[in-house]
Order: sequence, then C-alpha cells, then structure tokens
Amino acid sequence: MKTASAEEVRAQFDVYLKATVKGPVVVTRNAKPVAVLLSVKDPDEIERIAMSQSKKLRRILQTSQTQIAKGKGIPNEEFWRQVEQMRRR
Repeated sequence: MKTASAEEVRAQFDVYLKATVKGPVVVTRNAKPVAVLLSVKDPDEIERIAMSQSKKLRRILQTSQTQIAKGKGIPNEEFWRQVEQMRRR
C-alpha cells in the first residue's frame, strides 16, 4: 500500500491514480491518514463502497440480523416470492 501527502497527490494526481492499480493509496495530511484512493475494476464496486459507508443501511442490516437470531426471519424462498410479488404490482 502506497502512502502520499495530500500535497504530493495534488501535484501528481495522475501518477497516484495509476498507482491505485497496484493497491490503495493512503492520502495523508500532517502525517495523518485523511483519505484513500482506490481503483475501480467493476462499476458495481462503487455502489458497494457507497453502501458500506451508509449508517442507515448498517442499522437495517443489524436489525435484520437481530430479528433472524430471534427466529423472526423468513426463509429465503419466501423472501424472493415476496420480492417477485412486489415487482408484479
């Protein structure tokens, strides 16, 4: 993993974008990490990264996991049956 200051990245942005092909580039300010540059190999990665940062989605998933652990979930087949019904409406 490569590390560079914000000033270095600003001065040679294209160089650091190309470096992301080999791995993430950690951007620092005052020697502290402030950002990460990542290459995108698959457009779906952008959505996954954005969703992973969503506090609302994490709360929904945590609630779902808790409900499943308490036996309040529904079987996979039932879930997809309900999804299909919603699509038809």
